[in-house]
Amino acid sequence: MTNPFQETLPVAILRFCLSAQSERLEHYRAAYEANRHRVYSFAFWMTDSEMLAEEISERTFLRAFSLNDQPTDEMIDKALLRELKNGKFVTLAPVRVHCSTVNEVSNVRRNAKRVDLERAIVQLPHTERMIFCMHDGDGYDHDRIARTLGISEDESRQGLHQARLRIRELVNSNAMTAVA
Repeated sequence: MTNPFQETLPVAILRFCLSAQSERLEHYRAAYEANRHRVYSFAFWMTDSEMLAEEISERTFLRAFSLNDQPTDEMIDKALLRELKNGKFVTLAPVRVHCSTVNEVSNVRRNAKRVDLERAIVQLPHTERMIFCMHDGDGYDHDRIARTLGISEDESRQGLHQARLRIRELVNSNAMTAVA
């Protein structure tokens, strides 16, 4: 009979865990199971590629497990951010608020399709996409986002506001091109 834990872990993480002591193995398993879907999802949103997301997820856990025997969610987030930066998948620019008026916001109130929203999120600048995914996707508060990304809470709030405005504009423009 095979171990169900071994079936869910990527091979590199499994090798690392098997070399660990049994008590650390339980901590690794708990951290992996608690965070694997979130890490993969976030990596996917930042790269828009399933294969890259799997690779980044694997490297994220290897990094987090090698740095600490009992990594917290925040340590795993920081390891993920380092992997995204090191792989040149994201470039974090300072959060700048460009509050231009959103034209015809009422047009967005129609039934927006999920695919329109997904396309709009992928088109966001990296910093805004990260803030949006962390806050609206994973439920992080602005304090945790600020600590993870190394920005202020106000910048996190501004980035989220800007991301939401851009998403509305992008959904509206995508809908207009689909109609035309």
